Amino acid sequence: MSTKVELAAVKRGETGKGAARKIRSAGRIPAVVYGRDLDAMCLTVDSHEALGLFQSISVENTIVSLAIEGEEEMDILVREIQSHPFRTELIHIDFYQIQKGVALEVDIPVVLVGTAEGVRTGGGIMDQTIHEIRVKCIPSLIPTSFGVEVALLEVGDSLHVSDITIGEDIDLITDVGQTICAVALPKVIEVEEPEEELEEVAELVEGEEAPEADVSPPSEAGGDESGSGG
Repeated sequence: MSTKVELAAVKRGETGKGAARKIRSAGRIPAVVYGRDLDAMCLTVDSHEALGLFQSISVENTIVSLAIEGEEEMDILVREIQSHPFRTELIHIDFYQIQKGVALEVDIPVVLVGTAEGVRTGGGIMDQTIHEIRVKCIPSLIPTSFGVEVALLEVGDSLHVSDITIGEDIDLITDVGQTICAVALPKVIEVEEPEEELEEVAELVEGEEAPEADVSPPSEAGGDESGSGG
């Protein structure tokens, strides 16, 4: 089942771009938490703490205990993280409050376990087309990940969502017919040379001379080719 971690937060009153810049310059990140029975609450979290936490967990399906100063702790999921386009820096975070016993939809990572026989001895390559599947369940049953054994796969074999073992109290949302992974031979790209060029090269090699270009000067307009005067 999913792990549970903690993150501290502080309520904030100021909103807007100017306030957000001040918050980030002070080493914190603007955030908001909302839920089905919760009005949106504006918060800030420590940037280093949040970044370190998100780099160590599976963000999509890890329950976070949000400790808000002056409020009771609440269990949340991270719904959206806005990051800087080219710096390791968080811009804004959206949290969603979860309720015990109330089912919700989450994306669960799919992990391939082992090395396929077709890769190990058959010269094939593993192509994983799905890296997570969507399920619906109560928070206490959220899986950490789904492991899929691939050791017996030969070249040409594949696994589908229907091959994943899922608990009885977990509903699968992703289409069971979707392919998770397949073992295939690498594609070989052949470059064909035009036949005409090959024939010309063959003729030159056999000693046949290439046609000479016509380099004779053009005749002058109005000139007499015989050279005699009128």
